[in-house]
Amino acid sequence: MAKRKVLKKRINYIVGELFAECLINGKNCADQAKVNDVLADILNTQNEFISRISHTQPGNVKGFYKKLIQDFNAKANELIDAISKL
Repeated sequence: MAKRKVLKKRINYIVGELFAECLINGKNCADQAKVNDVLADILNTQNEFISRISHTQPGNVKGFYKKLIQDFNAKANELIDAISKL
């Protein structure tokens, strides 16, 4: 259980940093709807990955978490690219 707790905290920390970065970069953006879409996508990502951690698939647990981390890293990179385009 401690591993899940640590993983959730790390995801929350990274998502919080992405959210703050988006707010800072979005201040000067002319299209606030675009900024709001990115912020909503960040929050949806947090909800998705936290719920995935809470509902671990039985069987191949190690593979499940490995896939989860790969998916999160890919999504975080996607969000970073979206923030940099603001």
